[in-house]
Amino acid sequence: MNLPFYKAVAPAFRGLHTRAVAPRPQRCFHQTTFASLPRKRDFFTSNRLLANDGKPEPLEPAINTTKPSETQRQLKVSASTKRKPARAAAAAKSLRLGSVTKQPKRGNGAGKTAVPEGLEHDETDYHRTVRAICVAQSFDMEEVQEILRFHAFELDPDKTEFDSRAVVHARGVNNGDIFVFPSGTVVAWSVPQETLVTLATKQLRTAARYPHFDRREMEQLEFVPDETRETSHMKGEVIVLGTRAQEKENDRLDTTLAKIAFSSGLARSPKLAVLETNLEDYFQDSRTTLDVLAADSKHKLKRNSVIKMTGQLLSLRSQLNHYSDITEDLPDMFWDSESILEDYYNQIGAVLSVRQRSASLNKRIDYAHENVSVLREMVSEKYGHRLEWIIIWLITVEVMFELRRVYREDISEVATS
Repeated sequence: MNLPFYKAVAPAFRGLHTRAVAPRPQRCFHQTTFASLPRKRDFFTSNRLLANDGKPEPLEPAINTTKPSETQRQLKVSASTKRKPARAAAAAKSLRLGSVTKQPKRGNGAGKTAVPEGLEHDETDYHRTVRAICVAQSFDMEEVQEILRFHAFELDPDKTEFDSRAVVHARGVNNGDIFVFPSGTVVAWSVPQETLVTLATKQLRTAARYPHFDRREMEQLEFVPDETRETSHMKGEVIVLGTRAQEKENDRLDTTLAKIAFSSGLARSPKLAVLETNLEDYFQDSRTTLDVLAADSKHKLKRNSVIKMTGQLLSLRSQLNHYSDITEDLPDMFWDSESILEDYYNQIGAVLSVRQRSASLNKRIDYAHENVSVLREMVSEKYGHRLEWIIIWLITVEVMFELRRVYREDISEVATS
């Protein structure tokens, strides 16, 4: 064998032998050479900023890393920016200025409450959010207390001594405050939206009278605690909650009283939104009837339909003016309280334009009632004409029978003579 040739090819043969005989390396979860490489920014992450190779999208807000003072300013800005688009969209549809418009219900998966489009889960900071949701015409307040006790809620923890028939205050383990009002509305402070929807639509279902879970309405505001103030106030659309006594003396009574006053005023807005939505749906249904009548005067207008439309209007008017606290200047439970609670109630009512919306809603109901009155007169005239023809035919039949009787009598007399 030529020795130089063997020395030249021997290393190559040894490498082939080693790769053929040596076992394949096993994949392990400990650090390897591949795993020790620099990890990509989009590796196992759901952050859209990191998944975009570090290039922030211009239309998406970045993560909040500002100072506390700037955060408070952003809260004030976000409150108006969140609510004004909803107002602009609802202005063309109804008179609801501050409510979130209900959309068709959609499923969120098994075990989760179906939330309408427009009530999407937005938990940027629920600790600084107050929400009100209306799910029924009224609540049985005694049954509400039993349900909340069964679910281990602490009732009236701060001894406000308000009448339980006017408001029920409950507090959970996360110190979130829940206020239930007999008008079918639940107001929650520092409670996640999904928890509030579950409480109002599932746990309090049996206490609801004439519920409308598929047509529920929600109102949302933001609040900022101020440790330097003893009183509270509205600054734009943000509630500035004075918590000086709560922070220094550990006395939450004044803070809770302020929350009750603000909650009572806020509870009127989703209640109004439900009535506004019902009236808008009524106009949509009645518009079809009116268009058909305008195109064909011989259209058969059914009496049952007119009676149903009249009943819907009477129900809306009664809910607005008789069975709720929407149009009252001050609820009865605040009459014996401090005047500052009345001020809180009026402040949030002015921000949500409750008086203007209720007055406009009454005017629209008056207009709808005029239309129904015309339709009712048309139906009455139609049935009046029919009744007149029935009477004419009855008289005609009676005359014919009388003539027949006279004719027979005459024949009988002629035959006997």
